[in-house]
Amino acid sequence: MVGGGEGAFIGKAHCRAAMLDHHFTLCCGALSRDPDNNRRSGAALGLPASRVYDTWETMLAREAELPADQRAAAIVIATPNHLHVPIASAAIQKGFHVMCEKPAGVSLDETMALGRLLETSDRVYALTYTYNGYPMVHQARALVADGRIGAVRKIHVEYPQGWLADEPEARGVKQAVWRTQPSTAGKSGCLADIGTHAFSLAEFITGHRVAEVCAALGTHGAQRSLDDDGDILLRTEQGATGTLIASQICAGEENALKIRVYGDLGGIEWRQMVPSTLLYRRRGEPALFYRSGLDQPGLYPAARERIRLPGGHPEGYFEAMANLYADFASAIRAGRREVPGLLGGVEGRRGMAFIEAALTSHSQGSQWTALRHV
Repeated sequence: MVGGGEGAFIGKAHCRAAMLDHHFTLCCGALSRDPDNNRRSGAALGLPASRVYDTWETMLAREAELPADQRAAAIVIATPNHLHVPIASAAIQKGFHVMCEKPAGVSLDETMALGRLLETSDRVYALTYTYNGYPMVHQARALVADGRIGAVRKIHVEYPQGWLADEPEARGVKQAVWRTQPSTAGKSGCLADIGTHAFSLAEFITGHRVAEVCAALGTHGAQRSLDDDGDILLRTEQGATGTLIASQICAGEENALKIRVYGDLGGIEWRQMVPSTLLYRRRGEPALFYRSGLDQPGLYPAARERIRLPGGHPEGYFEAMANLYADFASAIRAGRREVPGLLGGVEGRRGMAFIEAALTSHSQGSQWTALRHV
């Protein structure tokens, strides 16, 4: 793992998720640029001192020199955005598979270059759009694909957070500092951090591709230069319309990701903070709740195979991310770069195209702007 050392929530999440189903073992890391943090983090994770490396460049070089049965098989990238593409590119060229935090990078152009590299490699590259790992998200996707809500007409997705409402970066909160700085986050703050989650979820569930956006973005922090709030209209290639709201200045909100999709026959609704329940509405019929659980009726295989416990035993964020790691392991073992449910290079570039189009739209007075073809 690169990044994810002491003080970083997402590193612990990756470790727990990757090892939950015993597909992976953490064997080495360059966990922090701070030497003391790096050393403490490695010890806390049970790594031998010899495999806690000072830099990610050193780690890739030395691991690549080890015999095949001793070296790392895959690299997890849990760093600020500006390092995602450089590390992923170097790791793939050294022969490692890659699991990378989203967004894929800081610009569409650099992720397009990564895409060209991936076309010449047999390595598996995946992104942790974690919410797509929930069983009820797969149930929603299967319902839509099965025609149970008819032709998709309307998509509403929102992700309000409140953690940047009081400018924690001014107090030196590390996770806020790098997310609000162009040098580490890229050209976007909120859209890159959580807007890409909402965008990915909408495309994943509906099977639609967003064609163009009309965006109005906001920057509320007094010292900020990046967006911390956004309201976006969507049009898809297949003819649906909708909205995407992403905001990190909604005081009091936690991680209230929610999606509603409506077709000509019915609709679905899923909320990340109540992840075991999917609401299904059918025109002219009573509403139906699908529930996550091995013993629950009416679930599609894609949902059921991502469930570990009987109904009434909540599975949450770690389990959803673990489902992504299970798909990642399946792809590596099968020698396939793509498996159902695993999002990779194309989806990463789609996310960057979304950010680029939204920023352009906003800068041009919220004009409708097409996503670049990826």
